[in-house]
Amino acid sequence: MEKYRDIGGNSGISAYEVGDDFIIVRFKKGGMYLYNYSITGSDHVNKMIELARIGDGLNGYINLNTKYAYARKTA
Repeated sequence: MEKYRDIGGNSGISAYEVGDDFIIVRFKKGGMYLYNYSITGSDHVNKMIELARIGDGLNGYINLNTKYAYARKTA
């Protein structure tokens, strides 16, 4: 996984991993969430990948748009 840059210094996200049609997000408080094209939707996943690579805005985007639209959660 790649460390999330967290430009603003206030994100709940610690790391992420990107694949062809998914992103996995690890949160600082625990848990990793898989968001993929088939469950979350390609537009959302692509935007999340963009924000992850920038290092800013991903946590807010998830809270507003995809909070419960994940394909799988792991501890």
